[in-house]
Amino acid sequence: MKQTIKTSRTAGYLEKIFRVLNEHYYGGKLEEPIITIQSTPKAYGHVTVAKSWAREDGETRHELNIGAGTLDRPIENVVATMQHEMVHLWNIQQGVQDCSRGGQYHNKHFKAGAEARDLIVSYDPRIGWSVTEPGDGLIEFILEQGWGDIKMSRLEGWQATGLGGRGPAATGKTATPPKGNSRKLQCPCCGLSVRATRDGLRLLCMDCGEQMQYV
Repeated sequence: MKQTIKTSRTAGYLEKIFRVLNEHYYGGKLEEPIITIQSTPKAYGHVTVAKSWAREDGETRHELNIGAGTLDRPIENVVATMQHEMVHLWNIQQGVQDCSRGGQYHNKHFKAGAEARDLIVSYDPRIGWSVTEPGDGLIEFILEQGWGDIKMSRLEGWQATGLGGRGPAATGKTATPPKGNSRKLQCPCCGLSVRATRDGLRLLCMDCGEQMQYV
């Protein structure tokens, strides 16, 4: 994949990821939101409970935002954030309340929906079942799609220090651990890189005939 160096290309890439996840995990039945890339201090992303975007034809949509300062994480973590927010959108669409305390506390309805879609969910007493990591099934699916890292983000002094309030209009403020669950291998000759879910693999670059190295 070409390196994503423009926000327009990055937004298009995120829209593509959404559509593929929608088809695979939701049977294509999840209503497509407006995907935005904005600063979300102390959060990886959010979705709006209300449909906050309107078009000239009167159509309205939810907003799904990925934090601008978090895009350069490993692609599996960015996708896990996307999946986290998609679970919220699905629950909103189905009339299932999966958050309380102004959208901060994630209950067991969210946990069940997230785990059914290849997310690993951990409990935090402040935010409930909100801390999400990509499970093996999601990582394998990402590898099958050939999705690459975005390699760009806004420099805004962002740190994963918690959630922080964003008001009742938003929910699903993801707290995904920054670690990645896959390993990157790279050809020492041409620089071609791939990701794998375990150590100890011996892979050859078919173009150069060189063994790829873990980086």
